[in-house]
Amino acid sequence: MEAIETKTYNLHIDAAHGWLAVPTWELTDLGIENNISKFSYQSDCIAYLEQDCDLAKFIKARGETPAMKEVYDGKVSAIRDFERFSK
Repeated sequence: MEAIETKTYNLHIDAAHGWLAVPTWELTDLGIENNISKFSYQSDCIAYLEQDCDLAKFIKARGETPAMKEVYDGKVSAIRDFERFSK
């Protein structure tokens, strides 16, 4: 029997906040791409879901909390300079 691969998502954190990096296609597949707030960001095909609101929407849509790895981005994350999420 093959082991099921568990995906681990990077939770980017700076001194004041955090964002979960999620491929935008996953938001579309879950049907929540239009429910993501302006407090999340995007770059290329990755959405950076704001931890206090949009991360909870992602977890609820998935039906479970995903495995997450914390990534410290320093005092001010470069994510703050990305475009605001929009669909």
